[in-house]
Amino acid sequence: MKEYRLAIIGCGKVAHLHAAAIGNLPNATLAAVWSRTPESAAKFAATYGAKPCSDIASMIRDNDIDLAIVCNPHPFHRDVTVEAALAGANVLVEKPLASTLEDSDAMIDACRQAGVRLGVVSQRRWYAPVQRIRQAIDAGKIGAPAFGTVNMLGWRDEAYYGADPWRGTWDMEGGGVLVNQAPHQLDILLWFMGEADEVYGLWRNLNHPYIEVEDTAVAIVKFKNGGIGNIIVSNSEKPGIFGKVQVHGSNGASVGVQTDGGAMFVAGMSSVLEPPVNDLWTVPGEEALLAGWVREDSELFERIDPTIYYMERQIEDFLTALDENRDPLVTGETGRRTVELFTAIYRSTRDNAPVKFPLLPEYGHDMDGRLKS
Repeated sequence: MKEYRLAIIGCGKVAHLHAAAIGNLPNATLAAVWSRTPESAAKFAATYGAKPCSDIASMIRDNDIDLAIVCNPHPFHRDVTVEAALAGANVLVEKPLASTLEDSDAMIDACRQAGVRLGVVSQRRWYAPVQRIRQAIDAGKIGAPAFGTVNMLGWRDEAYYGADPWRGTWDMEGGGVLVNQAPHQLDILLWFMGEADEVYGLWRNLNHPYIEVEDTAVAIVKFKNGGIGNIIVSNSEKPGIFGKVQVHGSNGASVGVQTDGGAMFVAGMSSVLEPPVNDLWTVPGEEALLAGWVREDSELFERIDPTIYYMERQIEDFLTALDENRDPLVTGETGRRTVELFTAIYRSTRDNAPVKFPLLPEYGHDMDGRLKS
């Protein structure tokens, strides 16, 4: 088994989860870290036995880094990813890939130019109930995926937005619920339903007057496979209820997963309160299996730290992909589709019209409709 040397770029709250996950993998070592603030890098490095570095390219080269994990705020993913890739490291980027399509394309192009692999964190794909749905779709158990829904009703309070200076602003966070909280569920919806073809969307700030960004968004989606979808995502329901993705098939069978339940998880600020479970399963002949799966998944939840365990699975998949000279499960191109989907909702709100795919960068000054004119 090859031993891999990893680096973390950005030493904020979510970086601690990645460091813990790396520490649990037998073929991975956290060798080096970088932060825009040298003091943060030094403190983080001392905690995990890594080397603090002041320059990304030198960090990659001097420490023989195989994989760099990008954990800094979304609008800053582009530059550090490009620098790490051109220095020779494969890169795994925290969700979303970027805030804009322009940045996403620059990151994908840099990794392609450098001959390295690019992945995006979407660890909920490794939830057992999510995997069951993907397997059921692949086996044709629901016919063709015909109708997919995302319902994510959460809550973020003023203390959350005040915890880091980048939260709640267009230039530092890049967006609100669409950019920060919803990408997990949007990625899973696209994984189940396939690529989007057209979107009509709308976003609003309903009850967070102390932030610039949206706290709620809705959309109707046409998929390239002929299916349709509905998206409802919000940070406006106190104290936070659930995140669900459900798929209804052409043969009438339905499958679903509750990825998040209770107060919504906040990296470094809260724990995962409820186990991810299949909340809907009407595949003919398999209806009675649901209760057993819920029990099985709940028992696993009690034995693991869910904030770290699924990070481990995704990093493990990336390292296995390097062993096998293949792409990781969630690639840069996959991550771009999520950016494309939430960008379409912003543009649709601005233009009050459906948005047709594929989307190209606009290179404009309104952040794809995020900014008020």
